[in-house]
Amino acid sequence: MPKDENRMQPERFPADFLWGVATAAYQIEGAWNVDGKGESIWDRFAHTPGKVRGGDNGDLACDSYHRFSEDVALVKAMGLDSYRYSIAWPRVQPGGRGGPNAKGLDYYRRLTDCVLEAGLRPLVTLYHWDLPQELEDAGGWAQRDTAARFGDYADLVAAALGDRVRHWIVLNEPKTFTSTGYWLGVHAPGRRDARDFLRATHVANLAQGHGFRALKAHRADCEIGSAFDVAPMYPQSDSAADAAAAERWHRFLNLWFLHPALHGTYPDGVLPVDEIDALLGFLPGDEVTVRADFDFVGLNYYSPWLVRHAPGGSDIPGLDCIGEWAKGRGRLPQTDIGWDIDANGFRDILMRMREHTGHLPIEISECGAAFNTGPGDDGQIDDQVRIDFLRQHLKAMATAMAEGVPVRAFHQWSLLDNFEWAEGYSQRFGIVHVDFERSQARTLKASGRWFAEVAAANAVA
Repeated sequence: MPKDENRMQPERFPADFLWGVATAAYQIEGAWNVDGKGESIWDRFAHTPGKVRGGDNGDLACDSYHRFSEDVALVKAMGLDSYRYSIAWPRVQPGGRGGPNAKGLDYYRRLTDCVLEAGLRPLVTLYHWDLPQELEDAGGWAQRDTAARFGDYADLVAAALGDRVRHWIVLNEPKTFTSTGYWLGVHAPGRRDARDFLRATHVANLAQGHGFRALKAHRADCEIGSAFDVAPMYPQSDSAADAAAAERWHRFLNLWFLHPALHGTYPDGVLPVDEIDALLGFLPGDEVTVRADFDFVGLNYYSPWLVRHAPGGSDIPGLDCIGEWAKGRGRLPQTDIGWDIDANGFRDILMRMREHTGHLPIEISECGAAFNTGPGDDGQIDDQVRIDFLRQHLKAMATAMAEGVPVRAFHQWSLLDNFEWAEGYSQRFGIVHVDFERSQARTLKASGRWFAEVAAANAVA
């Protein structure tokens, strides 16, 4: 069937399906040291020369701390249902310990009230990578005490916002903030220690359990999940060794934080059975602490991975394989950040993850692409490439749903062009353009108008 004819066949979604957009505090708020906010690991990292492309930092970002009402109005104007945003831990608890910063909590009350007044569902993330620097100085995510501190922080946030917020995400992409921050060193806090990384994965799982229970203690009817970045792990070759490595990497990268929450144990076949407790710092009783009986599961998807067996690639048994973004295969187009565009991979990983999530509802908590299209002579942004990306991925998601995957929401990453971590402001994921150089003005892109039409029709053609 010709491409244009195929587009005329709409994929329709359930009447109660939710359309939304996502953001993260450090990436959009700015106001990094005002109203009592403490220093985060991303403040420290971005202020360190050579860590972020172009010397960029999040000191101002999108200035959403002062312009949040404008941002929420954009979500409302697009006719969407759900706004996912995060709480900056050091804005609430500057040093990661003790009582709350009243001005910080007041900001999130005002933001949440604005979201509710706009008729949107707040989907609030407790942790989107901005650990208080004082906790990092004490050992960070490799230190067990951080999990207890996270539980205290979750309790403060729940006490302040639990009457307003019913839907929560505990952690965003724990695989990424532990691996890039503690193993690869390319994100905050910039450490490179495989054993610290492994301990950090366990501490994050302990924190996930603490945070889940703190939220439920304040509001029993709240719905809680975490947002896991997942990808199909394709073997780089037809060899049995690469196939085994891809399966091992699937269990490690896609399941390492979900399986403990649902079952209290780590996936088999990754770390040696006789060494896993020591490598992770697993203590008696942790099997109970890590449990978080989620009400839904958030999944973030961007691009597949290619995996190959790499003997001697790590001094830790089980990690002797190498996975990387599946770029450079020569047969698929790429985003401007260099990731393969593979909507079939989206369908594949949704089908695979359903094997582990079972009956639990799934929310696509992030899906999007970096395309750096700028304004034309008329000031408008015609990012047709992003429209094509979203159309392909929404159709792939619809196919997975027709095959039984219980997806109930889709959140485009991101509402705004923002501070893209170590890439600084060089990569634009937003459906709203932000003029970082001059005015901070917001301009809805063609993709934003298209996404609004999809939400209004509850269908994609």
